[in-house]
Amino acid sequence: MGDKKQLGFYLNVRACVGCKTCQTACKDKNDLPVDVTWRRVIEHSQGSWHTEKDDVIPLGVYVYHLSISCQHCEFPPCLAECPVSAISKDDEGIVHVDRVKCIGCQTCFSACPYDAPQFKSDGEKMSKCDMCADLRALDENPACVDACPLRALNWGDMADLSSKYGKIRTVDPLPDEKITSPSMILTPHRNTHLK
Repeated sequence: MGDKKQLGFYLNVRACVGCKTCQTACKDKNDLPVDVTWRRVIEHSQGSWHTEKDDVIPLGVYVYHLSISCQHCEFPPCLAECPVSAISKDDEGIVHVDRVKCIGCQTCFSACPYDAPQFKSDGEKMSKCDMCADLRALDENPACVDACPLRALNWGDMADLSSKYGKIRTVDPLPDEKITSPSMILTPHRNTHLK
C-alpha cells in the first residue's frame, strides 16, 4: 500500500448475524431509493442434507454473512474503466463518483467485482459509498459502523486495521483480492474457505 493513507473497513464475519441493520442505516442516512443499496449483506452457505429413515441429517452445513460495500480498492477497476474519468481516489484512498461528469453508462458497475457502484435513476447517474465523508469530517463513524448491534463492523486506516485484525482481505464468495486489493480486513468465520 506504500506511504499513502488508505481508509478501509473491518468486518468480523464470526460476529455478523446478517441482521442488515448496517444496510438499513446506510440507506436511511443517504436517503437511497428502494433499488439502490450501497451496503448490502450477503449470505454464504454450503453443505447438504441427508435423509435416513425419518431423520434429516446435516452434512457439513454452515452459513455466514458478509456486510460489504465499496471496497475503496487500491486498484479500482471502476476508475480504470470509466470512459469520462468521473471516478477518482482522494488523499484518504476513498473512491468517489463525480456525478457532474458521470454519463450513467454503468461501465463502472460492470467493471466492479463487488457490484458497488449503483445506478441512481433520479438523474440517471451512478452513486456509491463514500464511507460517509460528511460524518468522518465531523470525526464521527460511518453510519453502518455505528448501527451494527454486534459491533462486527469497524473502519480506519488500513495499516492500523491490518496490525490490529490481521491481513485477510477476502473469503468465499468474494473475488480474489489480487484483482483489486480491496480495503477491507476480515476475521473469518470458522467455516470460511480462505482464498
